[in-house]
Amino acid sequence: MTLTLTSSVFHHQGDIPRRYTCDGEDISPPLSWSGVPAGAKSLVLIVDDPDAPDPKAPKMTWVHWVLYNIPPGTTGFTESVAAKDLPAGTLEGINDWKRTGYGGPCPPVGRHRYFHKLFALDTVLPNLDRPTKVKLEKAMQGHVLAQAELIGGYKRAR
Repeated sequence: MTLTLTSSVFHHQGDIPRRYTCDGEDISPPLSWSGVPAGAKSLVLIVDDPDAPDPKAPKMTWVHWVLYNIPPGTTGFTESVAAKDLPAGTLEGINDWKRTGYGGPCPPVGRHRYFHKLFALDTVLPNLDRPTKVKLEKAMQGHVLAQAELIGGYKRAR
C-alpha cells in the first residue's frame, strides 16, 4: 500500500479555499492519510511554499507548518486542529512567522503552490525543542520509510 495524503476541501494541484488562508479564517485544512508502512514509528508533516515571494522569481521556501512525532496510527487532522487537540506525543516546530502552529497561504503576488508533505519514519525523534524545518529534516535523514505529497494553490484576489 502506498502512503497517500488528501484533503476533503481541495484536490491535488487544486485551489485551497480562501477559508484556510490569511484572507479567510487562517485555519488548517482537514487532512487525511492512509498507507502508513507497518514499520513506521512516527509521522512528520511539513507544509511549505517554494514560490516565495514571487512565483516568477522565487527566492526562498516559506514554511507554514511543522509537526513531528505524530503517532503512526493517526489517520489525519480535523479542520482547524489546535495544538491541544494534536495526538499525544506530537511535537511542533516553528514556521517562518517564528511561531508554532499553522499559518495559511498569504502570497504577496501571483499563484503560489503549497506543498503538504507527510513522511513516515522508522523512529520517534528526540524532542528537538521547536525545530525549524531545516533542523527537522536533518534529524529525519536516513529514517524516511515513505513520503506522500498534496499540493494546493492559492492566489489572492486583488
